[in-house]
Amino acid sequence: MDVKLDPSRDDLPLLANTGHILVKHYVLDLDVDFKSQIIEGSIVLFFEPGNRFKKQSSSIEETCQSESNEACKFRMPEPCHNPVTHTSTFSSKMGYDGFSVCGKGVKDTSGKDGNHDNWEQASGISSSKYCCDTGNHGSEDFLLVLDCCDLSVLKVEEVDVAAVPGIEKFARSPTLTVVSEELRNQIIRELVTLPADRWREQLDYYARCSQAPGCGELLFDTDTWSLQIRKTGTQAATDFPHAIRIRYRTKPQGRSVTWTSDQSGRPCVYTMGSPINNRALFPCQEPPVAMSTWQATVRAAASFVVLMSGENSAKPTQLHEGCSSWHYYVTMPMPASTFTIAVGSWAEMKPETCLSNDLATERSLSSSEADFRYVGVCGHMEYPCRFQNASATTQEIIPHRVFAPVCLKGACQETLLRLIPPCLSAAHSVLGTHPFSRLDVLIVPANFPSLGMASPHIIFLSQSTLTGMSHLCGTRLCHEIAHAWFGLAIGARDWTEEWLSEGFATHLEDVFWARAQQQLAPREAQEQQELRACLRWRRLQDEVRNSPEEMQVLRPNKEETGCVSDSGSSVIKHGLNPEKAFMQVHYLKGYFLLRFLAKRLGDDTYFSFLRKFVHTFHGQLILSQDFLQMLLENIPEEKRLELSVENIFRDWLESSGIPQPLQRERGAAAACGLARRVSAEVAKWIRVNRRPRKRKRRETEEVFEKLLPDQLVWLLECLLEQKTLKPRTLQSLERTYHLPEQDAEVRHRWCELVVKHRYTKAYKDVERFLQEDQAMGIYLYGELMVGEDARQQQLARRCFELTKEQMDRSSAEVVAEMLF
Repeated sequence: MDVKLDPSRDDLPLLANTGHILVKHYVLDLDVDFKSQIIEGSIVLFFEPGNRFKKQSSSIEETCQSESNEACKFRMPEPCHNPVTHTSTFSSKMGYDGFSVCGKGVKDTSGKDGNHDNWEQASGISSSKYCCDTGNHGSEDFLLVLDCCDLSVLKVEEVDVAAVPGIEKFARSPTLTVVSEELRNQIIRELVTLPADRWREQLDYYARCSQAPGCGELLFDTDTWSLQIRKTGTQAATDFPHAIRIRYRTKPQGRSVTWTSDQSGRPCVYTMGSPINNRALFPCQEPPVAMSTWQATVRAAASFVVLMSGENSAKPTQLHEGCSSWHYYVTMPMPASTFTIAVGSWAEMKPETCLSNDLATERSLSSSEADFRYVGVCGHMEYPCRFQNASATTQEIIPHRVFAPVCLKGACQETLLRLIPPCLSAAHSVLGTHPFSRLDVLIVPANFPSLGMASPHIIFLSQSTLTGMSHLCGTRLCHEIAHAWFGLAIGARDWTEEWLSEGFATHLEDVFWARAQQQLAPREAQEQQELRACLRWRRLQDEVRNSPEEMQVLRPNKEETGCVSDSGSSVIKHGLNPEKAFMQVHYLKGYFLLRFLAKRLGDDTYFSFLRKFVHTFHGQLILSQDFLQMLLENIPEEKRLELSVENIFRDWLESSGIPQPLQRERGAAAACGLARRVSAEVAKWIRVNRRPRKRKRRETEEVFEKLLPDQLVWLLECLLEQKTLKPRTLQSLERTYHLPEQDAEVRHRWCELVVKHRYTKAYKDVERFLQEDQAMGIYLYGELMVGEDARQQQLARRCFELTKEQMDRSSAEVVAEMLF
């Protein structure tokens, strides 16, 4: 049955034919031009063809069969075997002769939607004839399909790797003496399978091969979501060139990159982890099974800093054109979607004085914490793995840097810099070896559409995390650090199972943050976590009431989760639905499931298991059943109480609404002490609000307790349920808690109160929030419009006019629908 697809809204196609050929390594060579808002250059792809995939860790043992390859239409995937592959790598400094230098980019004026396809002009062949024959089901040429969108592809050519000096040592067959396709492919086969201890040599030769001359152009064509490449007369993936170079340029409107200005008004560009990931940054294989390594040389004007997903802390090399060149590499295979780049006038932020001992101290590990910090055999294929490095396993705090616009120096020094060491140390004490050897943290521009994003070796944080006390910054930093293990080192094999990343990070952020606050007593830590559970319970109830049922399911593909067609192509359910970006169901339901399981086992047993799970599955892709089966094997029989993978699927992952076990648990749970104190404060404010303007002399003033940030959020949410709050009550509330100076979570609720009760004296706080906290302000636009108050609607439109040019594109579209 054909998939009913509305690519503009609902589902995201992944078209790369990873079932037939896999990219093992990317070499990028790029110029960043801010005048034209274009990134231009080349990418060299090194392939390993054939269905040589080894199944690892999956509980489903099935074979992939597609119904038909008829007429280039999507088919519903049959149950299938899903590959998990890995390799090793590195890189060396490199540059290409004859490439554009920085400053030469121009606005795209090419035809055919900016793509110079050469099929028809070179051979008169219609691309549609080859569109679906990606696996050589007949006599036509093999077709390489890459995920690609919003790119101008200029040229595709085979790379003559045999011309690289010294490369002959990879030509193992004495019968191959004449330079041929077979010889070139044999060289690449040997290169991509070098053992992990030769990673430096491997990446050096990748770099050399990427600079080799071309040896023949390849035919190519593009459509909305893909780049298709073929070589005349090549009928099998094994015979297709194993190294190709694609020359291309991005488009200013490309959805994988955001061109904007930072908080100091300087131009910058960053990748944003949008639903289409990196296919508008470079042609690639987007399905998560296409795990690869990469190296990149990026040139920009000398005033810019280039940050990227890379194992090395790159330093600029000055070029004679007045540009700087930056080089990064990774040796751990990961999906192309995890690649991140940010270029801007960032300044490295360093503490003015040494951190105090209470923040930077390294605690000794208890025996239970050290259980799985040992050098053992890993389950992934070869790469230089930190879990096999004895010194890395005991490294509590990895090297880290902080970058931000200069205007945020004070906020970074006051809040962020002192939080990173204890948060990293706390994560290590819970999960063990840090999967990545270093970390950069970047404060991204105001238009960044979320509070944070984690990529290999780099975390993006919103400026909204820097205001108020350290609580919001600390919890968000812990959330993103948790993604190093869950989301990056261990990835979901099916993108629809986001809970495997976000649910884990949400659960672990509380655990990490409790340990990072080193003066916090265990009872206080438990109370804080219970309060956050109460807040999340309220949010989950609200999400369930106000979102479509089909969007509340954590495993929407059910038994077909992880399945793809025989070519490797698939469709990500709801992948392009604009509502999904603003939903937190997969965070919240995933969090409550893990909390439920941790309570069933007990924290000590659960986190001991989690370290074992990380050691078993790092460097691999998983499905829900991989985690659940291993967990249930570690639960004593008396604690299972009818728990099974099937029951958890039914109750938690494959149904909409609030899971029955969670309803029973929250129904039986008494409010925690911190929440009860808030209830007492709410009662005081209700009494204050009821008093007449002129009070009796004997009437005593209410004395309000000092509240934690999460308690303030709870208080304001409770007060939002009141039908009316008088202006003098709101004024007193503002003064008592200094609300305009609190963190963004608190200020958001304050702004809701201001809008609901039309408290005009604080409209300036709403305007500030909409402009400076764009990651959280979308909901407020709706609140300003639904009350049909002319002044509020005017405020909303004025703020949108001031920010729309810089606002994240998806957010701007949603807001525009609200306003006009």
